[in-house]
Amino acid sequence: MRRCPPIGRAVAFGAAALLALPAAASAKDYAATALNVIPSGQWGGIGAPPAASDQARMYDGLTPLFDQVTTDDLAKYFKPQTFGTAGQCPCTVERVPRRGVRIVRDAQNVPHITARNRLDLDWAAGWVLAQDRSLLLAAGRYPARFAALDAPGIDAFGLVTSLKSVRVTEQADRIIDREQTAALKAAGAEGRAVLRDIDEYVKGINARLEYDRSAMEPFERVDVYAVNALAGQIFGQGGGDETRRSMLLDGLRRQLGADAGTRVWNDLAEQLDEDTPTTISKRFAYERVPARASGNAVVDNGSMTSSALRATATSATAHRDMSNFLILSGRRSTNGHPLFVAGPQIGYFYPGLTLEMDLRAPGIQARGAAMPGGAGNLLIGRGQDYAWSLTSAGSDTNDQFVETLCGGSQTKYLFKGRCRTMGSVNAGTISGQGAVKYRTTVHGPVLGWATVGGKRVAISFARSSRGKDALWQIAFKRLTEGTVTGVRSFYEAAATSPFTFNVGYADDRDIAMYSTGALPLRDPRVDPRLPTKGTGEYEWKGFLKPLDHPHVANPASGALINWNNKPAAGFGSSDAQWSDGATQRVTMLRAGIDKREKHDLASVTAAMNAAATQDLRVQGPLLDGIHALIAGTPAPSARAQRLYDLLRGWRAAGSSRLDRDGDGLMEAGAAPLIMDTLYPRLADAVLTPVLGADLNAQLATLEGTTNSTRSGFTGGRINYVDKDLRTLTGTRFRSPFATRFCGNGDRAACRASVWRAIDESGAAIAQLRGSEDPAQWTSDANAERIRFSPGLLSTTIRYTNRPSGIQQVISFDGHRKIRR
Repeated sequence: MRRCPPIGRAVAFGAAALLALPAAASAKDYAATALNVIPSGQWGGIGAPPAASDQARMYDGLTPLFDQVTTDDLAKYFKPQTFGTAGQCPCTVERVPRRGVRIVRDAQNVPHITARNRLDLDWAAGWVLAQDRSLLLAAGRYPARFAALDAPGIDAFGLVTSLKSVRVTEQADRIIDREQTAALKAAGAEGRAVLRDIDEYVKGINARLEYDRSAMEPFERVDVYAVNALAGQIFGQGGGDETRRSMLLDGLRRQLGADAGTRVWNDLAEQLDEDTPTTISKRFAYERVPARASGNAVVDNGSMTSSALRATATSATAHRDMSNFLILSGRRSTNGHPLFVAGPQIGYFYPGLTLEMDLRAPGIQARGAAMPGGAGNLLIGRGQDYAWSLTSAGSDTNDQFVETLCGGSQTKYLFKGRCRTMGSVNAGTISGQGAVKYRTTVHGPVLGWATVGGKRVAISFARSSRGKDALWQIAFKRLTEGTVTGVRSFYEAAATSPFTFNVGYADDRDIAMYSTGALPLRDPRVDPRLPTKGTGEYEWKGFLKPLDHPHVANPASGALINWNNKPAAGFGSSDAQWSDGATQRVTMLRAGIDKREKHDLASVTAAMNAAATQDLRVQGPLLDGIHALIAGTPAPSARAQRLYDLLRGWRAAGSSRLDRDGDGLMEAGAAPLIMDTLYPRLADAVLTPVLGADLNAQLATLEGTTNSTRSGFTGGRINYVDKDLRTLTGTRFRSPFATRFCGNGDRAACRASVWRAIDESGAAIAQLRGSEDPAQWTSDANAERIRFSPGLLSTTIRYTNRPSGIQQVISFDGHRKIRR
């Protein structure tokens, strides 16, 4: 077994010139404006220096400006993302033991790397990674193996952030190495080039570890493969929750009858809701639901073993979805060129999950955020004349298969007419948790066991990108090396990603988006929302062709706006994504952009910044439905009326949860506290008349109890509550529910239950605060302050829901001659 050693002290060293590298001619920079901020900063060791918080403070400084951001503010709260160090010093030149590499650190500790060729650049990127993220590497390299293997029930990222000690086996490494290396070799010359990059990158990591006299074992290819898989598990997969969803269907049928239960389940699934906001208006058909689905099994409600429930919950909810981009075309811009404000929201950590690099070698000039495992490539960034960014798409890359067991055995299953014996993997051990061992079928790891129609079955997990995680680097290699020269080559690069992301792009005249991922084509007899029968008759039929993926360039609207919402009309949501309804936070971004026809970078940034502190439950359409239902009707108490009036007033003021003056209290007074207390009661009041308490609680385990800052204003059943209330009060939808939930469709009964929820919320707050007067209540901003996990950086910042891995603010006014 291999063990993650104790995390050692980060070692700093003096900067001096070891070699005289002839400066490569700087490539022309076509950016008129290029700025960024990474709140976690560039430092990453234990004992963070005071300067480690510099970018966090810049990031925090923008938040209280809300929608009043000026051009001067951009220069104040973002830093340059230009090539080279001009205007970013004092700088130091680092000592490196390799000819052909020069590393200069600027005032923010950002490394500006010049190399004589691509392999030297790979080595230098590995050296910098080990220097700036040695703590993260020590904590993450072995837990990441569990992500590559899809070890059931293991939250690999949680192991990293909790600094858990992990041992992995040679068997685990052999599996990962065999699959990933084979995938890269099968990708031809480009895949083999990525392998060379990885090998040089590993040499750079190990050179730095040796320099620091680190106790860590030398890195290998498998470490890089595993870290890529970890990133994919967190951000780049979707689906794989069919079993838990099918148990809800079974419960609904048992409680309401087969037909009524199915109708309710179809409403809740919202697999293809025509009312949901999409980034692309053109239709891209994917994942149609067949009229007759003979290829599915419905799992008996409550029959999954507890370990299987944990495993399926982990596999279905590992991704994060908080990223956004706002990209405007030249016709919507005051400077006549596209505007690009974009970044991934990957949480707040120190050491950060990303780190910045400025990379220069012959034919290469790029700057942006790199990730551990990036092999000399940038995850998010810019080239000479274009920029790119990602948001998690959550499209349906994962499936669960129901395996028919043979002859009463728990480890033999039927596939294509014969019984097979499950495989066995011993992946390692986790300190305090024990061994990580599991069974496998032809579809993947066995999550656990359940029953279908009372008969014992096994549930296995298929992920389309398993064993191919390293292929993700091909797209970033093209983007980093500048072989992307226009929209067409951007599409071609993005299409190589096995992980599912929405990728935004802009250059000096074009804007574009492409939604990526190895998206399975399912048997036409399979309902993608339910588990697939694993007998071999209903296997995947290949993958969606590149041109069938949602993509667009220069839309008529002049805007590409995405906040992890559905990429395109007609595109089916994954079985794990039941929040693609009429209420989505992207509408708050759109509202900011819709305020004017033409924008500059400051006003686009202002739209992003305002939405980052707004409360969707109040700013969105939900409050319209509540108002239409109860306005002008008698409240059960004067206090209930006062609470409702405060919510309406908060909306009129912009519904922000800001604490501008830093006194620990939100300027909105009691209103945020009121909505936080009310919303779970409201959701229960609307849904319980049809679902009953038990099934409503079961739905809440899937979709969340509340829609709030804790969920980034996603999930929490808000789409059901909103659409049902607005339907009851006269709003017509293109995809109406077949079910009336609140009051079982009786308006008076619904009104009474909503007023009751408001009144009960007031009573709960009064008891908590010891005052009946809402004017005396306050909303605690300190409770929502952002803290950098796992606690090594003491700095905290105001709550905001905006990109954290990097935020780029860019516009180009020129382009290389080649364009494709």
